[in-house]
Amino acid sequence: MFEAARTTFENPQVRAEPSGLAMAQPYLEIRPDWERAAELGVSAADLGYSVWAYSDGAFVDEFFLDDDKIDMFLYSTEGTVQQPEDISGLYIYTAAGAAVPLSTVARVVETNSTDSIRRVDGNRTITVSIIPPRSVPLEVGVERVQAEILTALKASGEVGPEINFALSGASDQLDATREALSGNFLVALVITYFLLVAILSHWGYPLLIMTTVPIGLSGGIAGLWLLNAVGAQLPLIGIDALHQPLDVITMLGFLVLVGTVVNNPILIVDRTMHNVREGGMDRLPAIMDAVSSRLRPIMMSTITTVLGLSPLVFIPGAGTELYRGLGAVVLFGILYSAVVTLFFLPSLLSLVLAARERFGPQPSAAASPQPGTG
Repeated sequence: MFEAARTTFENPQVRAEPSGLAMAQPYLEIRPDWERAAELGVSAADLGYSVWAYSDGAFVDEFFLDDDKIDMFLYSTEGTVQQPEDISGLYIYTAAGAAVPLSTVARVVETNSTDSIRRVDGNRTITVSIIPPRSVPLEVGVERVQAEILTALKASGEVGPEINFALSGASDQLDATREALSGNFLVALVITYFLLVAILSHWGYPLLIMTTVPIGLSGGIAGLWLLNAVGAQLPLIGIDALHQPLDVITMLGFLVLVGTVVNNPILIVDRTMHNVREGGMDRLPAIMDAVSSRLRPIMMSTITTVLGLSPLVFIPGAGTELYRGLGAVVLFGILYSAVVTLFFLPSLLSLVLAARERFGPQPSAAASPQPGTG
């Protein structure tokens, strides 16, 4: 695995726990014959406890003398085992009270192992920590370890089927963060929608505003791709390469966009509804007046946001690589949504108002004034 990690990554940090993986230490395995042990009434606990007592001493209980705690251990009267071959001759008491040698119910195998043994959930475990270079994103590193190291070792037969692999550490934290962000994203959408319902006092028009959220998200994705595409060409003109992965902090930018891209559509929809309800204007003049009257505040807020985030995104510096992705997603998402919203939302709003005029409730004839009456 060490060689595979060094082949997959450039100068990775690889360490193992236990630290010494050389199979150079003598090791004795006691492999019970469970059928024979069951016939004699010897359980796994009895077998292990007896061997424990004959070797380093078996822990019995704790004894408290005043405020002092004393551990109690059980040792054999014959003393501890001095030679490995003597283990087979140890006597084990059965449920019937008979004493049988250990070789009757188990087989002792001499082999080699590491200088220490570590177990997790009762299974022998070796933890290998692979830290890729800083230029490799965590998600990419996890995928390459899974595909180019673990899967490759299994496929080549270098690792037998009795050995299981499990990814943990930072990869587990990445999965947990993804799940948390997914849940928070849905919560943000729901909260934003209900806030719009409360502001506009309507259940349908907030849905028009929420259609701009996918537009902003697509702008953030396109902006992040464009940033990496342009940054990869910077070394050609003597500037350090600029690479921004889709890390956890960058993913937070999409969460920020949910609450920011709806600001401009709120101005257009609210003004249009005011023109229709209070001013009695037709749909097209109402929409045109809303766009023209709200164009200046939309451009002002968009320009100030873009200019404020530009240094973080385009000017390299110490620490900027940490939040550059978040800034890029928010900057390009707001910029793209502001441009598209000025064309997309008025068209969609016009279609909705036209459908409402056509299929909505019409004023009754009794309520209409008749000529010649008064």
